[in-house]
Amino acid sequence: MPCRIRLQRHGKKNQAFYHIVVADGRAPRDGRFVEKLGTYNPQTQPAQIVLNVDRAVEWLNNGAQPSDTARRILSYKGVLLKHHLQMGVTKGAISQEQADVKFNQWLQEKEAKIANYVSEKENEKRNVKKSRLEAEKKANETKAAAVAAKRQAAAEAEAAAKAAAEAEAASESADAEAPAAE
Repeated sequence: MPCRIRLQRHGKKNQAFYHIVVADGRAPRDGRFVEKLGTYNPQTQPAQIVLNVDRAVEWLNNGAQPSDTARRILSYKGVLLKHHLQMGVTKGAISQEQADVKFNQWLQEKEAKIANYVSEKENEKRNVKKSRLEAEKKANETKAAAVAAKRQAAAEAEAAAKAAAEAEAASESADAEAPAAE
């Protein structure tokens, strides 16, 4: 029975969530499987992968062939590296301690890269939020300046109209007094 390490799709429409499983190569995609190795959630940033590394290495040693996507996920989590190092141990090229040291060193570097990526994304989000807030403040200031200018123009127009009305009333009262004095 040719075993494959592949993904089973779960989740809603447009919200995929996958189980990483070992299944018979002839079984349907979402059908029967032999063992569940982990999960893969591509909806998060970065993608969340939970994987039993030791069981995956064991299945690779037994001859299970990963699909293309599963191969990328296994490579990302270090399963293929651990399998490669384990092959070196069985052939006698390196000792188990050396293999463990190399794998742990690679794992620490990978975790550092992921942590750096996450912090960069958080800083990017923070900077975008800050720039949007500054742009909004500038827009509010320009709107406030425009409203203040409009109010000042309206007040000046009202004062000019009031002064014109007073001047007109004064000239009318002067005209009314002039004929009465004659």
